[in-house]
Amino acid sequence: MEVRDFGQTGLKVSALGFGAGHISGMDEDKAERLLNGVVDAGITLIDTARGYGDSEEMIGKFLSHRRDDFVLSSKCGYSVPGHDDWTGDCVTAGIDLALKTLRTDRIDIMHLHSCERDVLERGEVIEALQKAVDAGKVRVAAYSGENEHRAYALETGAFASIQTSVNICDQRVVDEALPKTRERNMGVIGKRPLANAFWRFEQRPVGHYCEPYWERAAAMDLTPGGVQWGELALRFAAFQPGVHCVISGTSNLEHLKQNIRWIQQGPLPEYLHNRLRQSFKSHDEDWIGQV
Repeated sequence: MEVRDFGQTGLKVSALGFGAGHISGMDEDKAERLLNGVVDAGITLIDTARGYGDSEEMIGKFLSHRRDDFVLSSKCGYSVPGHDDWTGDCVTAGIDLALKTLRTDRIDIMHLHSCERDVLERGEVIEALQKAVDAGKVRVAAYSGENEHRAYALETGAFASIQTSVNICDQRVVDEALPKTRERNMGVIGKRPLANAFWRFEQRPVGHYCEPYWERAAAMDLTPGGVQWGELALRFAAFQPGVHCVISGTSNLEHLKQNIRWIQQGPLPEYLHNRLRQSFKSHDEDWIGQV
């Protein structure tokens, strides 16, 4: 597994990370095998969130004894009993609760999770996150989000990394955000690198969360170009300049190992990468980033 410097944060991350939303509600024996299998496979970034059910609890229970073997990424800002969402107190209490739930003394990367611009402008959530960094509870202050909210977050200069959608059907970030993050040497985690696996559906999946990507792929007349769809998607996202790690979730270790093998193939051939970029630009009809 290729390991990369995570911007100027001092962290090192594997090119493929694990999105731990899938383990919420999973049988505990299966979750324990999966989480330890992830680390054994060489994946060094695990991403979770306050909003991912009992994901943080599972990670704390089954991986706290291996805490130095991986970079821990989580998200905060909401759903803390006794605190109003998107307040400084909520961020502070959420971080303290996450530390307890994850059974750790520090969280490597803590994101404000899909925090809107008006909240960021008030400043208190950013201040609370920075205080957690100053106190050693958090190593990297980060932002997770899309579009105008992400653009404002970047302009604040308050964050050392971002998490945002990067995939063959969601490419505006490549031109709008990644040049800025490269210039500032920020860490970047790409989410949804598989574009929600839109290719699973022969017909438009009305109401399904991957419907927007299915529609975009149809408009772009995408074909996998002689490789499997998953390989095309992962290699496109993981090797975008400025992206350090892409996170993919699964409940199946064999699927995880297949993703690793695809990443190990390296960047897509230049002609194929360029074709995907041009196709998106030619058909983009206000295709905003998907949260």
